[in-house]
Amino acid sequence: MNIGLCITGSFCTFDKITGEIQKMVDSGHSVLPIVSEAVLHTDTRFGNAEDFVGKIEQITGEKVISSIVEAEPLGPSGAIDVLCVAPCTGNTLAKLSCGISDDAVTMSCKAHMRNYKPLVIAISTNDALGLNMMNIATLMNEKNVFFVPFGQDNPTAKPKSMIADYDKLLDTILLAKEGKQIQPVIKA
Repeated sequence: MNIGLCITGSFCTFDKITGEIQKMVDSGHSVLPIVSEAVLHTDTRFGNAEDFVGKIEQITGEKVISSIVEAEPLGPSGAIDVLCVAPCTGNTLAKLSCGISDDAVTMSCKAHMRNYKPLVIAISTNDALGLNMMNIATLMNEKNVFFVPFGQDNPTAKPKSMIADYDKLLDTILLAKEGKQIQPVIKA
């Protein structure tokens, strides 16, 4: 399967997503990495942007797509079977919910969705149970949009924060390809 993997700036999840990309490749899937501006240029306490992008390119054997111009042809080409946003920040959730396509990730999603193919979202946001709940609900009601199971990651210190269960990422993608939502979506 040809998987498009959009990576947004939830930097604390990068180790998890790197392992999942390796799992996809090891399972025989082709993975095309697409990154946001923040991923491409932001060095954080979790690592250096250039090193992370280099690692993703090495695992996938593909150069990252990082601009609207590079992302737009993905829709007309129809080459991607399933597009996944992992991690999907609250900012990206809001943009997708409102139909905003102002970077490589959101343009990839828009271009892919016009082909009625599955979009998988793996949320990682500190305001899932706050302002972004309406965006999650909106996207859950969209045809061909599927969610990786998610739950609260630290209810005491961050009561509104929720994160996807990255161990379920590939299973969610495989089911989404069949038009099915993995269950349960909300983890206890």
